[in-house]
Amino acid sequence: MVQMEKEFEEQVITIKRVTKVVKGGRRFRFAALVAVGDKNGRVGLGLGKSHEVPEAIKKAIEKAKKNLIRVPITEDGTIPHQLEVKEGAGRVLIKPARPGTGIIAGNTARAILEVCGIRNIVTKSIGSNNVHNLSRALLKALSLLRDKEEIERIRQAK
Repeated sequence: MVQMEKEFEEQVITIKRVTKVVKGGRRFRFAALVAVGDKNGRVGLGLGKSHEVPEAIKKAIEKAKKNLIRVPITEDGTIPHQLEVKEGAGRVLIKPARPGTGIIAGNTARAILEVCGIRNIVTKSIGSNNVHNLSRALLKALSLLRDKEEIERIRQAK
C-alpha cells in the first residue's frame, strides 16, 4: 500500500463552544479556527462551525484551503521587511529576525507562522487579544509583504 504525502499541514488555533439558549434549554455548537499551510510560503485561514468538533475542524480546513495566500520568505527563513497592520480591532507588528532566533510570537501567531514555513520572526500583537482579529490581521500583514524583486519591478514600471 502506497502512503500518500500530505500536501498541507493543519494547525488548530482555537475551538470555541457556542451556546444558543432556546425555550427547551441550550443548543451547543462548536466553532473551529484552523490555519493550513505547506511550510513553503502558502498559508490560509478557515473558520468552521458544526454540532460536533471534528466536523467543525473539517469544514475549517476546507475553507482555509480555498483562501490560500503566498508569502515571500527569504533564504534564511524570515520575512523581507518590517510591517504593522490593523485589521478590525487587532493590530500586529511583524519584524524579520536573524537566523537562529526562531518564532517569537503568541500562540495564535505562532500556529499561523509555523504552517507558513517562516522560521525566524519577531511578532507583537498590539491592542486586541481576540484570536479571530489577530489571525486576520496577521494574514493581512503576510499578504502585504513584498520581496526585493517585486519592489524593483514596481519601481521600474513607474
